[in-house]
Amino acid sequence: MFQVRIHGRGGQGAVTAAELLSVAAFLEGRHAQAFPSFGSERTGAPVMAFCRIDDRPIRVREPVMRPDALVIQDATLLHQVNVFEGLCPGGSVLINSPLPVGDLGISDVITPGRALTVPATALALRHFGRPVPNAVLLGGLAALTGCVSIDSLVAAVQERFPGELGAANAAAAREAYDHVSTVQWEEQAHAQAD
Repeated sequence: MFQVRIHGRGGQGAVTAAELLSVAAFLEGRHAQAFPSFGSERTGAPVMAFCRIDDRPIRVREPVMRPDALVIQDATLLHQVNVFEGLCPGGSVLINSPLPVGDLGISDVITPGRALTVPATALALRHFGRPVPNAVLLGGLAALTGCVSIDSLVAAVQERFPGELGAANAAAAREAYDHVSTVQWEEQAHAQAD
């Protein structure tokens, strides 16, 4: 079973991100579940959402305590909430930030090479004019982990947001997918050169 925990702030689409990821898995013929966890339900408050993906029925219903992957939709949460709690050894981390991971002050708590950043808010603003990074980050997560294909993710996004908004979100997700793929390739080439 592949488990994802999404950390964001109210209004950033963390709950929708978990739902989109689960729909993408369904489109691939897999089992999935998505659900939120709210504190105070207001814009800007920290929120979490969870997604599980498996090839067989999922019976567990509690929050994801040992995620295989984390999606951090707001880098300010890195120093306000223990977002890395329970992350499986070797787990993947994707952070919405224009800065490289090394500049975020978290190198003591993450496994090198398994954490990447994507300028998701900037991509969202450029593609559809709103600072909502959810679908964008899922494109990056698909590249980082292979948990779903980019084509399934794009289909889920376009099903949820038909028309121009869906097309713009899908294009932003594909750009994030390409960004992460390129960064991974460059890091791999750099590691082989050393």
